[in-house]
Amino acid sequence: MKKVSAILLFVLTLMLTQPEANAQCAMCTANAEMGVKNGNTQTKGLNSGVIYLLAIPFLLVSTVGVVWYRNYRAK
Repeated sequence: MKKVSAILLFVLTLMLTQPEANAQCAMCTANAEMGVKNGNTQTKGLNSGVIYLLAIPFLLVSTVGVVWYRNYRAK
């Protein structure tokens, strides 16, 4: 159990100490800002795409975690 706690603490420390990064290219930023100002719906599509790309890894990790927990608990 100590090993799992140490790994969890390590991962949480890594997640909390990450510097802020602006990883969006200048063209994408300009397009998103102008879309909001002009009332275009491109920004909604951009946001939906980001949410979609973000959701898939979380669902996969959650599924693996649930399967691992059930197998671990069964023993």
